[in-house]
Amino acid sequence: MKKITSFCTRRGFFGGLALGTAALWTRGVFAESLMRTPAQTAGPFYPDKLPLDTDNDLLVINDEITPAVGQITHLSGKILDERGERIKNAVVEIWQVDNNGVYHHSGTANRDKRDTNFQGFGRFTTGSTGEYYFRTIRPVVYPGRQAPHIHFKIKKGGKELLTTQCYVKGHAGNERDGVYKRIGDAKTRASLAVDFAPIEDSRIGELAAQFDIVLGMTPEST
Repeated sequence: MKKITSFCTRRGFFGGLALGTAALWTRGVFAESLMRTPAQTAGPFYPDKLPLDTDNDLLVINDEITPAVGQITHLSGKILDERGERIKNAVVEIWQVDNNGVYHHSGTANRDKRDTNFQGFGRFTTGSTGEYYFRTIRPVVYPGRQAPHIHFKIKKGGKELLTTQCYVKGHAGNERDGVYKRIGDAKTRASLAVDFAPIEDSRIGELAAQFDIVLGMTPEST
């Protein structure tokens, strides 16, 4: 099983990120200001048949040698409630198109162009820190949408708690994208767009993105 549980083996980024934000997300700190992450459509391309490999490294399938094509991105964040409490044992699922703009779904029109080395879907279960981590690619545009995005679904105890999407901050297509613009409040809309920032000293141009998700519930209710 090739599940990547931290970024410590890759220049210590993930561990450093957790330390760097520890003060911000200390229990109760700024809890009053936390904004719920808005729900968004799952769209028609949640995998109709899950890939054989569903771990949190979307670039390599099982023990294959050839990685997927795309700009490597280390995607991480925390699952929180509105008070800033970290939620453990939350199952975080993501799915997105490959670098050719193709979903892992039998109904996608351009499936003949699919990068078969890209997993397209992944899962991660949070621990006591409420953190998740995926190694994936920077999302790209595909036919029908103007804004590159990654779909998220959060589950716990067999219940679906939230479905939403994460966008590339500053991408020109965001404000032309119907799904993104459907969120009328600008501040709420902006909370879904995150930096895909270059990792310092990465020889292959890797990126890092952090997307914290705030659920409208309390730990006692889960």
